[in-house]
Amino acid sequence: MGKLLYSAAMSLDGYIAGPGGDMGWLAPYTGDASADELAAEVGALLVGRRTFSGDDPYRGTEAEGKAFGGLWDGPQVVLTRGVAPAVPGVTFCSSLAEGVAAAQAAAGEKTVNVLGASVGRACVEAGLLDEVAVMVMPVLLGDGVRLFERAGSPVRLELLAQEGTSLRYRVLR
Repeated sequence: MGKLLYSAAMSLDGYIAGPGGDMGWLAPYTGDASADELAAEVGALLVGRRTFSGDDPYRGTEAEGKAFGGLWDGPQVVLTRGVAPAVPGVTFCSSLAEGVAAAQAAAGEKTVNVLGASVGRACVEAGLLDEVAVMVMPVLLGDGVRLFERAGSPVRLELLAQEGTSLRYRVLR
């Protein structure tokens, strides 16, 4: 089975979305080569409902509504506690365990890319997350949704790669 990788573009002050989940801040920074490399290894997405239904940094472009700005297409698993709409190519699950299992089955040997702060945090707390990839963008948002916001004991990480402002870590267990 492929690994679970939480990835995000992040402002220098630690936010992955602006106030109210605003992703418009990211538009000037899309097209990073790191995103191309990441998209190539992904077999499925495991996404939180707010992220899935939220703001799109590609709004108003041909890439609107497409993962990685259209660089990737494939199965998506969305975690939700609410009523799941019928969306082609998307599986809705009500529990983390069910969602991870469905995403890993869909991804095969490829990576499951975790999207959304709540799902990333839940995967860490459940001891399921293998890696974290962060692309630090040259902007200070000042407020919004943090990359990780959790109480508890420290989670140790090991640096696997650094290319410019793109960082990749292994979660140590």
